Amino acid sequence: MGSLLAAVLATALAGCATPPPASDKEAVADFNETNDPLEPTNRFFYKINNGLDAYFLRPIALGYRYVPAPVRHGVHNALANLGTPVQLANDMLEGKPRRAGDTWMRFIINTTVGGVGVFDLAKGWGYPSHDADFGLTFGVWGIPEGPFLFLPFLGPSDPRDFVGFGAGLAADPFTWVGQGAVVTALDWSKFAVSAIDARERVLDDVDQIKKTALDPYATFRSLYRQHRASQLEAIKGDRRATVPVWFPQH
Repeated sequence: MGSLLAAVLATALAGCATPPPASDKEAVADFNETNDPLEPTNRFFYKINNGLDAYFLRPIALGYRYVPAPVRHGVHNALANLGTPVQLANDMLEGKPRRAGDTWMRFIINTTVGGVGVFDLAKGWGYPSHDADFGLTFGVWGIPEGPFLFLPFLGPSDPRDFVGFGAGLAADPFTWVGQGAVVTALDWSKFAVSAIDARERVLDDVDQIKKTALDPYATFRSLYRQHRASQLEAIKGDRRATVPVWFPQH
């Protein structure tokens, strides 16, 4: 993963945007605000991803919509349940015992009475889901995001999130449990279904952006950075007591 990141960054550095002259303070402020010094290369990768999406992933996601909604929701819930071990690890690394407790209870409830995670019963029982991944954990630790990146196949990101993505793969028990053709096939199937599920869930939003935005790339960049900043602030601001609010207080 480290060598892949180095290769991507090396390619990106070959296509850096030229900073505006220091005398143009407004342009400099805008350049710093977008945090996209690698914009020419990022736009190149965006075009590649957009083509792959238009001719491959989006049609599959559209076809997936013909699957009944309850089935799609069940698949999404099951995939989320499979990601619980990594989520729990991040909750603990972020120093959030209440969030870790909620994640653990969600896993126990949904894996058992929730039919291996197909039904999210834990949400209705007072244990809602929340965001947690290594990119956010690194942010909680104070590691800066770095410049915006638009990566091949992965889409919007930044160095912190890209390394966090690799750390998440390394920490996933399914990366290490079992071996052989069957296990490999199951791992790739899980990856493929996750990608289709994620794409289907944003079909309408992405279509709307591409239809109405003057510069879809800039819109995706802005929305991604805002979303990640919002997720990080939610974690930092979560100072709930360890005992759930519904537990009888004496």
